[in-house]
Amino acid sequence: MPSPRSLLDRVHGVVERARTVTDHPVLTHVARVGLIAYGAMHLLIGYLAVRLAFRLRGADADQTGALQTVADGPGGRVLLWAIGLGMLALALWQGGEVLLWWRGLLDRARRLRTAIVCVKCLAKAAVYALLGITALLFGVGLEYEADERLADLTDEALEIPGGAALVFVVAAGVVAVGLYTLVRGFTGGFMRDIDLPAAPDRWEPLIEGLGRIGYVAKGIAFGLVGVLLWRAAASADVSTATGLDGAMTAIAGVAAGPWLLTAIAVGFAAFGVYALARARYPDRDPSS
Repeated sequence: MPSPRSLLDRVHGVVERARTVTDHPVLTHVARVGLIAYGAMHLLIGYLAVRLAFRLRGADADQTGALQTVADGPGGRVLLWAIGLGMLALALWQGGEVLLWWRGLLDRARRLRTAIVCVKCLAKAAVYALLGITALLFGVGLEYEADERLADLTDEALEIPGGAALVFVVAAGVVAVGLYTLVRGFTGGFMRDIDLPAAPDRWEPLIEGLGRIGYVAKGIAFGLVGVLLWRAAASADVSTATGLDGAMTAIAGVAAGPWLLTAIAVGFAAFGVYALARARYPDRDPSS
């Protein structure tokens, strides 16, 4: 029977080999395609939000609306497959960072910090993977509306015992994500995702400025999604359970809404440009 130390060494060897795969230059280049797609998606969301602000209704101002816009354009299906595969590669590339940090979970002194880093990596990887799968579904013609699906899921959850509590927890989680995104925007923590030594010094202030604007806008939008979901749980009215497009519509409906929504749209576009800069100078380590 192998000793615990020997077993740990074997696990470490397997992890190192897996890490080598996620560090492969081919995967890194494909992941950059995913980052470019991620940036372009935010640029499209900004464009759709501006249209919504000025009552020029088109596709929903959210991720699925952006994918629908791509699908309706020239070569849309091919582009959707490229986006989907690029986003999945990006998810694998980002998730691979956990393979570098996992040994810290065995060290009591570093366990908490390592766990936080791993959760961040896995959360990013999950978002990228979800977007990649969604793009591939659009690529094969299986389209859906994110807002409608969220409302359906909320309705189903409210019908089961304890469902309202579950929706409250999810809403609180979405609000927490929005607040975390805001904090990253205000503190500039997102710059850890840029390989600063590789980026020209003259571009760093511009990249940081665009990132700050983008993260603040996204934080506000996603925080509002959580608030609307909370209201749905409190009132049992699933019509208020909407995704990003619903939050954009809610902003457009208040006094000075078109101008507020235009500002949010500019923020999403700024984030898109930041994501393109990250594609040029990527660093997946959120603790570097």
